This record gives sequence, C-alpha cells and structure tokens, in this order.
Amino acid sequence: MFLLNELIAGFLGVGLKSFNFATFNFLTLFMKFHKEGYASLTIVILFSAALIALVRYFFPEVTWAHYLAYAVAAFLTIVILQFFRDPIFKVEVNDKYVLAPADGKVVVIEETEENEYFKDKRIQVSIFMSPVNVHVNRNPISGIVKYAKYHPGLYLVAWHPKSSTENERTTVVIEGKNKVEVLFRQIAGAMARRIVYYVKEGQQVTQGSEMGFIKFGSRVDVFLPLGTKINVQLDQNVKGARTVIAEL
Repeated sequence: MFLLNELIAGFLGVGLKSFNFATFNFLTLFMKFHKEGYASLTIVILFSAALIALVRYFFPEVTWAHYLAYAVAAFLTIVILQFFRDPIFKVEVNDKYVLAPADGKVVVIEETEENEYFKDKRIQVSIFMSPVNVHVNRNPISGIVKYAKYHPGLYLVAWHPKSSTENERTTVVIEGKNKVEVLFRQIAGAMARRIVYYVKEGQQVTQGSEMGFIKFGSRVDVFLPLGTKINVQLDQNVKGARTVIAEL
C-alpha cells in the first residue's frame, strides 16, 4: 500500500504526506481503470517494487539512484494507467444517430465494397486509435447483434489499406430499431496484439455501452448504408459514444 501511495503521489506531483486515497477516490468519480489492464498493472507494480527494493538495498546512500528508480516506476505506472483508463460519462441515446465506437482520428471516409457481410457498397468511416487514446470500444447504435465473428490475421500498421481485410479483426453487425444494419470492425495494428469483444449474436445492446477493447494502437471501421449523412470530416478527432459520426 505504501509503494502504491508513493507511485500515485509521484504521478500526481504531490508530496506523499499531502496525498491520501480521498484524493484518489475523487479522481475515480471521472475515470476508472479497465479490467483488461489488471494483468499489465500487476506486472508493473511488481517490477517497480522489485526495482525500488534493489536500488535501496544496493545503493542505500545514493540519492539520485533512488529518484531514478522512482521515476522509472512512476513512468511505467502512468503509461499503464493512461492506456487502460475508462472515462465515466453519460451517453445520450438517440436512434437516429450513429455514435463513434472509439476515441481517435477519422482517417477514412469513402464509398467502398463490404464483402464479408453485406456484399455490396457501403460508406466506410475509419477511426485510428493511437496509443494515447482511450481504447474502450462502444456500440455505435442500439439494437440486436445480428452477426459477430473473430478473424485471426496479420499485424500490418493500422492505416495500411489491407489492414481491414488481412489483420486480426472482429466484425459485428447491429440491427437498429428502424431495421437499419450498421457494421463495425475492430482491427489490430502493428502494436495491438489482442482484440477483445464482449457481444454475441442475438444479444440486445444499448448505444454507447461497452462492446470490447483493443490493446496498444488500433483502428475501428464503421460501414453505413449509402446515402447516410456523415457528420465528421477527415482528420477530425472524435470521442467514443460522444461524437455523432452519422445520422441514419
């Protein structure tokens, strides 16, 4: 507990005596730590504890070595905490809107052929998630999951033209109340080596609710019916379950 206190106090830039878990609890009103990061956080805490203990044992009088160990431990902890952060917010559900399924930057808006499920032309909107973005993926509309499938594959960079069809990926189709189907696809990138999705066929889902997670940089493609009004532009930054990317 003392070590965790030290790490968080260093992360926040406050003195250990002035920091307490009341401060930490205040922060959790706006943010929580995602369950997919538990293993990574455990490894970092154990490594940090071992590093600090070894430095204190072998270099008890070398102050700069202590500070360096604290800095390394704090940096690693910050990286894990920021990557697996899960913001807490209220979702405004609207059956006419398609919400962004992820945080990131819009990198593709184009008419294209969707060959896995629809097998016809659709409007594709792609969102690239960098390692600093929130990596929780959310349902863009409410409805029934009509299709959900995982595909093993390659790990091309997320912006590669063939990443949508050749990389590790999952494809999910939701049929809304108006019977319009929206397909979205989680795509692993060069760094992302694990895709997790929680929905299954036949499941009723709510717009903005969590549907999955991708680790360490990735991309999400959304396929919409031709004629859909697109509300975003290329290079625009969007927020998952908060930015309206299209109107059905």
